[in-house]
Amino acid sequence: MKHLIAPSLLAADFSKMESQIEIINKSEADWLHLDIMDGRFVPNISFGMPILKSLRPHIDKPFDVHLMIVEPDNYISDFKKAGADLLNVHYEACTHLHRTIDAIKKEGMQAGVTLNPHTPVFLLEDIITEVDLVLLMSVNPGFGGQKFIENTYKKIAELKALIERKHSRALIQVDGGVTVSNAQSLINSGADVLVAGSAIFNAPNPIQAVKEMKHFLPDPPASNLV
Repeated sequence: MKHLIAPSLLAADFSKMESQIEIINKSEADWLHLDIMDGRFVPNISFGMPILKSLRPHIDKPFDVHLMIVEPDNYISDFKKAGADLLNVHYEACTHLHRTIDAIKKEGMQAGVTLNPHTPVFLLEDIITEVDLVLLMSVNPGFGGQKFIENTYKKIAELKALIERKHSRALIQVDGGVTVSNAQSLINSGADVLVAGSAIFNAPNPIQAVKEMKHFLPDPPASNLV
């Protein structure tokens, strides 16, 4: 599968939303990533269902909705109605994760689970075959523009091994500090979906930035010559 690019709306200029929507639609982006923050699970507040509802008729990409909120079970059906195609909840916010994943799927959405930087991959051992996507946070969640945490590469490898061992179809998504410079290394490490905010919306040419992330050349195969 060719890797996917999901621009994060959190980094967009909300005073120029019409032009930002045009960037999303005209680019080769595969999904639109929407970060929902409640000021409780993370120390920031972003936007909610009214924004999703207002954007949905104008954007022709699937909505990849990342809930950084407490008690996400209370809002699953509401986000479906608002236009979410994939709903992603934090492992750390779900007391009964299997029940939450099942509820998301019953609403007709794809289900994802997110791990904070400090949360180990092995905790997904008993749920990995049930989810469509695992999001590895490569920064501490809550704010855009943070520095990439290098340990993420190790976690990608661990997650890839778990997915293969359990015969799961889950995609690996990475969010936080993703740039044109490290995109290729992340994909080579096993990531399937890259979330990028500042690297796209703050670029001189956002459409070109998406293209560069989407079409970089793969690493050449290792030589057998000594």
